[in-house]
Order: sequence, then C-alpha cells, then structure tokens
Amino acid sequence: NSYHSSIKCAPFEARYDRKCRTPIAWTEVGEGKLLRPEIIQETTDKIVQIKERLKVARDRQKSYADKRRKPLEFSVGDKVLLKVSPRRCDEVKVDDKLHFVEEPIEILEREVKKLKRRWIPIVKVRWNSRRRP
Repeated sequence: NSYHSSIKCAPFEARYDRKCRTPIAWTEVGEGKLLRPEIIQETTDKIVQIKERLKVARDRQKSYADKRRKPLEFSVGDKVLLKVSPRRCDEVKVDDKLHFVEEPIEILEREVKKLKRRWIPIVKVRWNSRRRP
C-alpha cells in the first residue's frame, strides 16, 4: 500500500478514506461511520478526483512515449505484414483436360548449411513450368 503519484495517496486510503492499519501502527480505532448523504457525496467526489488524476497521469505518460516514438516510414522493397480479411468466393472448378507440368531444367547453385548436429544441402533449381494440353 505505497503512495501513488497519480492519485496522490495510497490505494487503500483512497478507497476507505483512512490510513491502512497495520499491526505496527493501529490508529483511528473507534466507531465506524454510518452511511449518510455527506459520506456518499465525499466518496463520489473522491472518485471523480481520482479519475481526473489518473487521466492526467495517463496523458503525461502518453506525451512522454509519443516524444520518443518514431513515425513508421516504408519504402519500395520493404517487407511488411499485409492483413487481409478472408472473403467467401465461389468454388473453383477444375477441368480434367488441363494439366500443369513443372520440370527441373538445371541446378543453378548448390550450398551446404551446417546446423548444430547436421549438414543440410540446399539446392537452387531452375524450373520449367508449362501447361500441357
């Protein structure tokens, strides 16, 4: 129950309108207050005051963060994540007469990558893609 700069008091004190009593310091022991219109009005006023202080603190933190935030700038060739919502479309019908053939033509580059315990061959291949009748 420490002091909060945004509400200018401890959370317990803001809620119960008195200091928190710990076994070390028992203070304000006495009769409890009955609910009266004045107490309800005080509580409502404190809630409004705390909300205002929290808003001021939030605005202060936002302005601090905005000063240090850089605006996003993109240029041609940058990789970005494109978020697209899926839409329903008509079913795609496949014609049995159409065939697509992909054949390797030549190996352009060969490389072997070493992982922790394995060697993995990486091959760059040029493909011939054509439609067959």
